[in-house]
Amino acid sequence: MPAFDASSAFNAFNASDRPTLLLTGGSGVLGRALIEELAPGFRIVCLRHRTGVADPRVEEVPADLTQPRLGLSPSDLARLTADVDLVVHSAAATNWKAAPEAIWRANLDGTAAVLDLAARAEAPVYHVSTAFVANPLAPEEQRRFPGAAAYLASKTAAEQAVREAAVPTAILRPSVVMGDSRTGRIAGAQGLTRALGAIVKGQVPVLPGAPDARIDMVPQDVVARAVGELLRAGATGGEYWLTAGTQALSQGEVVDVCLEFAEGYGPRPHPPRLIPLESVHRLLLPLIEGPSFPESLRRRFHTYAELLLVFQRALPFDSSLGAPHCGTTVSRDDLRQALVRNLAAWSAGPGGLRRAPRASYGASSARRLAS
Repeated sequence: MPAFDASSAFNAFNASDRPTLLLTGGSGVLGRALIEELAPGFRIVCLRHRTGVADPRVEEVPADLTQPRLGLSPSDLARLTADVDLVVHSAAATNWKAAPEAIWRANLDGTAAVLDLAARAEAPVYHVSTAFVANPLAPEEQRRFPGAAAYLASKTAAEQAVREAAVPTAILRPSVVMGDSRTGRIAGAQGLTRALGAIVKGQVPVLPGAPDARIDMVPQDVVARAVGELLRAGATGGEYWLTAGTQALSQGEVVDVCLEFAEGYGPRPHPPRLIPLESVHRLLLPLIEGPSFPESLRRRFHTYAELLLVFQRALPFDSSLGAPHCGTTVSRDDLRQALVRNLAAWSAGPGGLRRAPRASYGASSARRLAS
């Protein structure tokens, strides 16, 4: 499929007449970062479902991914068809507690509707998928975790629909999107953020997975910068892995960072015991699913098991970061620093530690971040 020359189109516009970019998922973690990255060069129109963006740089249009033609009014559909120059499809159903059929509707039918609108507008589509399509669940995992299974399968099917689209496309595969690498702030608490917070609080006695399993996380601004460069270069027809790759932290390293961070606020929590995945399936999950196990602990561990089964990986992902027009690479030290800043932002917010770090922690923490 020939590449859409967005770079020529982009340069043809001046600051007062910018190309129009249709963005879905603008209120999400990555969507907010994309607005920061793209607002200077594009006129952004966001499709809004439940949560508005409330950003003066953005025009919002009511829509619904699960409805025919995105639930757009005839006038909005006609206007977008006439005005849109390119599309970034970042919206997805990511709540694994939702019914599997609802996840499929949003992720596959929604993508098909976005592609149909793009075809009407003759606009290229940049589809935000997930690197974890490379982590298919085993049949036993699919039975125990139907939400995660539906998410991964629907994202895989959506990618195929994108490849078969009538317009130029690019598939973007970020891994876990963390908060900002400089401030640590994130638009909303994600499941993995809550799991890391529970480790800091010493509330996690066991975790599924080996210490050397990789947990691939990339800060939101790093992902957004790569997407911005791809758009401005007009890169289509490719699949881009927006991941840490070989630099991803291991699960053992992530736990150590959490425990070191907790030490700044009080005694170091007891480290969680890391249990091999085969033992999780054969012994631990059947045990906690029994009637004698406390319901609150059962729910918590089930959530952590679901997250970590999807988000950990024995081998590193491929990574496109640092390739031409695809942002910059991240080092293991970059990721450790970003994780500490993410924990600091979490600790100051709802559900965090809600207390100041010990006075002696500031200098030692600064030294660790600088090293």
